[in-house]
Amino acid sequence: MSDELPEFFVCSDNIFADFGDPDADELLARAKLMSAVTDIIKERGLTQAQAAKVLGTNQPTVSDLMRGKFNKFSLERLIGFMTALGHDIEIRVRPRPAGSEGPTLSVVGDRM
Repeated sequence: MSDELPEFFVCSDNIFADFGDPDADELLARAKLMSAVTDIIKERGLTQAQAAKVLGTNQPTVSDLMRGKFNKFSLERLIGFMTALGHDIEIRVRPRPAGSEGPTLSVVGDRM
């Protein structure tokens, strides 16, 4: 057994950015919304078929959502799911702070 410590690095609050993904902000926003939708479905005790009716989609789509298949869900679609579940969505546009590196996209809320 070696006395060497394993390599590690300190992560930011966005794992997608840590791995250099150019769409990191959008991916994190989608992940947060997917997680929130999944949590609401579970909290309400809905089956995937019941959730599909509420969301206006089908059961395989709900399965994909709950398995975290990012490539199948746009921000717009996830926002639609949140509103179908009775949640308000607020989109705020503001000037970028001086000295910041670039534009950001973030999702904040009680469930995030």
